[in-house]
Amino acid sequence: MEINTLENDTGKVVRVLLVDDEERFRQAIARRLERRHMIVSQVPDGASCLEYLSTHEADVVVLDMKMPGMSGMETFEAVNKYHPGLQVIFLTGNAGITDGVEGIRAGAFDYLAKPVEIDHLAGKIRQAWELKRLEAARERDKIFRRRLEKRMIHTQRLASLGTMSTGIAHEINNPLAIIKESAGFMRTVLADSDQIPEKKMLFKGLDKIEKSVDRAGRITHQLLGYVRKHGRDLTPVDIRQLTEDTVVLIKQKTQAKKVSVKWDTKPGHPMRMYTDPFQVRQVLINLLENAVDAVEPGGRIRLSLYRKDEAVCLEVRDNGSGITPENIEKIFDPFFTTKPNVPENESGTGLGLFVVHKIMAALSGSIQVESEPGQGALFTICLPEWHPE
Repeated sequence: MEINTLENDTGKVVRVLLVDDEERFRQAIARRLERRHMIVSQVPDGASCLEYLSTHEADVVVLDMKMPGMSGMETFEAVNKYHPGLQVIFLTGNAGITDGVEGIRAGAFDYLAKPVEIDHLAGKIRQAWELKRLEAARERDKIFRRRLEKRMIHTQRLASLGTMSTGIAHEINNPLAIIKESAGFMRTVLADSDQIPEKKMLFKGLDKIEKSVDRAGRITHQLLGYVRKHGRDLTPVDIRQLTEDTVVLIKQKTQAKKVSVKWDTKPGHPMRMYTDPFQVRQVLINLLENAVDAVEPGGRIRLSLYRKDEAVCLEVRDNGSGITPENIEKIFDPFFTTKPNVPENESGTGLGLFVVHKIMAALSGSIQVESEPGQGALFTICLPEWHPE
């Protein structure tokens, strides 16, 4: 096997793999193609061709039809299977014209009869190369268009959500206030009367009403929190202290489920930055509450803090059930949730991570998630270390 290791820096030099069992013929063709500014590698048979392509790249394969061992057609079928899009030109003997036609029908770019006229072969190689480049460009264009269409659909959905949610939130909040006030009045009447039958059951019914009202209220507040345009109120913040304060805020929830929250990084110098502490606190609350919901009773949440590329990063890792591959791309979409959607469930609005994502974008930060089913989840937020001008 003879491999030309000349690098293709310009991207305009054709990389040719010449496959032929006649060494003198192969070397003569290679020298003459190299004089025409092509990078030529040589192999003597079909097996060597497949071995070469498994570790190297080529633009065009020039393949002899008649070879010992694996035939040219068998080699072509393997190349077509494992390296789709790679153009192949067959070389045939005068008696093998029918083989060349068969190769064209199977999908080869073209065939030439031996003895080969070198300029004709060079022209065919460049045509095959141009076709390969054109098909690759078309495929890239298709991928770009699909991504662009997906992004446009997502943007349109968010715009519609913003318009819709503002009106809905305001319209819903008024009846919610009336329902909650009426439920409070009924609770007062029940508490002051000993003559009402099924009093205990009525109190349970009021509990469900009030929990449902609170849940609906959280949804409208999260919607309004997203559509309002908040200005960034940047103040000095110690992100570690802010995280510890947030852990205290959700202490009732962690204690009820016996979930431990521990630091993997030792306290050091304060991790100070200029950011909006109110919005960052909302991010931390949502991430920590999600982690508590994800773990089983007695579960663990681990926190880690470090600097990276002029940013401060916080990791929130849980040992819960993890996120499936089909769901991990949806978790930042509005109203997507895997939590039970029942009145007793105080979570599961599907807006927590959506709001987190928007807040991080507004603060010029980032959020990433890593997870495998059964292996827990790791959320990492990074915020730039802004300083006052």
